[in-house]
Amino acid sequence: MTKPKIGFIGLGLMGRAMAECLQTAGYELIVLGNRDRTGVDEVLARGGVEAKSGKALTEQSDIVMICVGTSEQVESRIYGEDGVLAGVKPGQVVIDFGTSLPESTQKIGADLAAQGATYLDAPLGRTPAHAKEGKLNIMCSGDKETYDQVKPVLDVLGENVFHLGALGNGHTIKLINNFFGMTTAVAMSEAFAAADAAGIDRQALYDVMSAGPLRSGMMDFIRNYAVNGQNDLGFAIGNAAKDVGYYGQMLSDMGMQSRMSGCTVNALSAAVDDGDGDRMVAEMVDWMGKNLKGKA
Repeated sequence: MTKPKIGFIGLGLMGRAMAECLQTAGYELIVLGNRDRTGVDEVLARGGVEAKSGKALTEQSDIVMICVGTSEQVESRIYGEDGVLAGVKPGQVVIDFGTSLPESTQKIGADLAAQGATYLDAPLGRTPAHAKEGKLNIMCSGDKETYDQVKPVLDVLGENVFHLGALGNGHTIKLINNFFGMTTAVAMSEAFAAADAAGIDRQALYDVMSAGPLRSGMMDFIRNYAVNGQNDLGFAIGNAAKDVGYYGQMLSDMGMQSRMSGCTVNALSAAVDDGDGDRMVAEMVDWMGKNLKGKA
């Protein structure tokens, strides 16, 4: 069978790794230009094509994939002048691989459905290195028949591909997941800073904490940086602050109030305000070490 032609929007670190994986698997790619030409030029060097607008990209594609950082950025690609919505056609599939607000996802889905197209949300787990190797975790939701249709493509990109029900469920689960993970990371970072202040060896603290039910992969990520200077978690503090903020916004949109996420997002946002937004989450250990003393 002929492979579907893919339009890909968002060639940051994750997007360009996904694009390489797809091209290696023989998929024809059309991409949208960016101010940072690195990812675009890599795709073109492998035989891809560049579109002049989201509308033109969509008109030439069977599946449109979007991998950008925020709901605002997704909406700008969908609704902007000459955006995806302007070029979408009946039967087309549009997939958002980012971490977006479910309310925004559902609105976009309804507007695309009015044009006969189908929207899937499919946030990602793991790193760009996993993306290049086709080993992402993909949390897809939306119309099941459409999911089944595009699953062969998702299987190229993902080692673990889930269908999670109605549109927006993928983004909901991803935000809950990231809230919990980042709260653990920030708490462990403070624990190491508190140990430093008390004159306790970081490894000794970890040995005690990890011997019981507290141990987790996230704890280990923070320990690896705190003890060995090894940055295994390729996730920026700024992105973490955004995702935990989205989690709180999601609960607010549901008529609820988060009781736990405030401390996490406040710490992450303070680090961003201090200029550390591009540093990795494990480096919150350093920020905590500088900011516990004398703080209320």
